[in-house]
Amino acid sequence: MAKKRPQTKGNKGKQSQLKDHEVPVVGAREPCPCGSGRRYKACHGRGAAHAVTELVQRPFDGLPGECDWVALRELVPAATVELTLKEGLPDGVPSVTLATVLPMAWPALRRDDGSVLLGLQNETSSGDISRDLADTLQRALTTEPGKPVAGRRAPADGPRLQDLIDEKSAFEPIVHSGFEFWVPDAENTTQEVSASLERANAAAIPTVKLSGVDAAYWCETPEKNHLRWVMPHPEEQLLDALARLHAAGTSSLGEGTRLVGSFRAHGLTVPVWDLPSGVGAADVEKPAAEFAARLATALAATEPLTPEERRARGGLTNRQVTLS
Repeated sequence: MAKKRPQTKGNKGKQSQLKDHEVPVVGAREPCPCGSGRRYKACHGRGAAHAVTELVQRPFDGLPGECDWVALRELVPAATVELTLKEGLPDGVPSVTLATVLPMAWPALRRDDGSVLLGLQNETSSGDISRDLADTLQRALTTEPGKPVAGRRAPADGPRLQDLIDEKSAFEPIVHSGFEFWVPDAENTTQEVSASLERANAAAIPTVKLSGVDAAYWCETPEKNHLRWVMPHPEEQLLDALARLHAAGTSSLGEGTRLVGSFRAHGLTVPVWDLPSGVGAADVEKPAAEFAARLATALAATEPLTPEERRARGGLTNRQVTLS
């Protein structure tokens, strides 16, 4: 059995000179640069690996429009949002646009005119989507125009979106019927790109953002329509409130509609209603606003749930699905 090498005085001196945040990243099996004599993965690499893989439950918390970030990440096929950066736009970058999906599932794209498209619905390499997206965005700002940005593992100590995006700016999604926003001139593009657009458009579920309430999205499916509404309230409080309304028979959005359950996505709860096929987005604008008023009252209630309300809550909880 190999003997452990004794730590030299030189190593001890080096270790005392380096602080944790100053230790560079090296290969997992290489000696740790701090001078401890251990491999990097068993020394400072352990903390770095934990920081990279630790799941951030609410990656979009603190960003303007957190509920819409969640909706665009998980629910909406085609949408874009203009982003405002804290430090302003670099020279040669006329705009930065968040997009639900980009061609070839690129993480980001620097267009020929220098503008940046940042893809939201991509696989991420760490437990913090915000840090991964921030790393992609920073690299896109300096990528050569006309080139996509490749995916990579973001540095564990890198910035997050909250560090880059102006928290006072508006977050106003524009929902598209298709993916023509991929190219500046969709009518005069190549046959290959046209075919790709046609395939993507055929797979996109028709979706509309309601205008009267925040982060509520109507969508059309072959059998029935749905309303999926991302809400910012703490999960337990929201489920109690929904249970109160459900037990009272006031949780629907009108005749033929039904609250059927909820998703859990990125730390937020997304109640879902089934709607008859003939009910469009415009038809649920007023009922959704009226429901928001009823929900506010139910959220403010503090008395314990009744047995009937507890049963209603149990039913809603059993029909909850976690997306992230």
